[in-house]
Amino acid sequence: MDAKKEIWVFAEQENGKLHSVVLELLTKGRDLAEKSGYTLCAVLPAADGAPLQQELFNHGAKKIYALTDPKFTEYQNDYFSKAVSDLILAESPSIVLYGATIIGRSLAPTVAVMVYGGLTADCTELDFDTEAELLLQTRPAFGGNIMATIICPDHRPQMATVRHNVFKKEPVSDSESGEVVEAAVDISDVPERMKKLETIEEMIETVDLNAADYIVSGGRGIGKPENFEIIRGLAEALDAAVGASRATVDAGWISHHHQVGQTGKTVCPLVYVACGISGAIQHLAGMQTADLVIAINKDADAPIFDVADFGLVGDLHEIVPEFAKQLNAIRGK
Repeated sequence: MDAKKEIWVFAEQENGKLHSVVLELLTKGRDLAEKSGYTLCAVLPAADGAPLQQELFNHGAKKIYALTDPKFTEYQNDYFSKAVSDLILAESPSIVLYGATIIGRSLAPTVAVMVYGGLTADCTELDFDTEAELLLQTRPAFGGNIMATIICPDHRPQMATVRHNVFKKEPVSDSESGEVVEAAVDISDVPERMKKLETIEEMIETVDLNAADYIVSGGRGIGKPENFEIIRGLAEALDAAVGASRATVDAGWISHHHQVGQTGKTVCPLVYVACGISGAIQHLAGMQTADLVIAINKDADAPIFDVADFGLVGDLHEIVPEFAKQLNAIRGK
């Protein structure tokens, strides 16, 4: 059977709210749908997904496949993978996109096996080849040293997981409409092999970089772990979160909760200040969609300046404290 000209976005939700990566994928999906002429759809497994449907329509979905079952109250891989794979086999979409979240990284490969399809993981860019009708899936490869664009010419659906915060989320309006398809899936014979016993919240010292509007990050160029106090000083002046490069995390200078980059968190703040960070491709993959990037580095040829909106070449140990001092004076701190 030929693949249906549809782009599906898996509508991950928790505690009655859509994950923000879903809205980012729908926003990007609108561009892909416009290029391809395909229909943008959302797949929503939920015990009661009706309250979420309007938000999906508002961000561009033209059709929602509603999978309703009490077992979809919380994520359980066996239930969700059976439902999604059965729906794919029944409807034959051309493209299926998932967020590269804990749930997406569990669900997508399981579904790929069940539908005998391919999967590109942790994409940082998507495009569409209109002539070949192929999804162009770009991700870091070979330890982040190159960006590889991967295609799936022979099998459908073309599937990818996409990192959080690599695309903007922009609603079309607050009054969009579309079609709701009540999809019939039977998960009654799926054995309950896993059961959630409890949820343990992250420790208080962890930082939610994904939600931060301002981030000040330190790299190997700060010199030693004690110098993260300089970074924290500027972060306090900006009411910002503290980020870090992989090199400083691997060296044990700061907790991995602060790591930004390909193997850390992908962030999209209003302002990102990179202090003593050279700008390796692994780090750039995690922060280059920030609205404004300020780089401070003594090496004028550092790659970070290629993506920076403002660059200061000099000693960060002098520049950063002065930056914080002037901000505090302006803000009356």
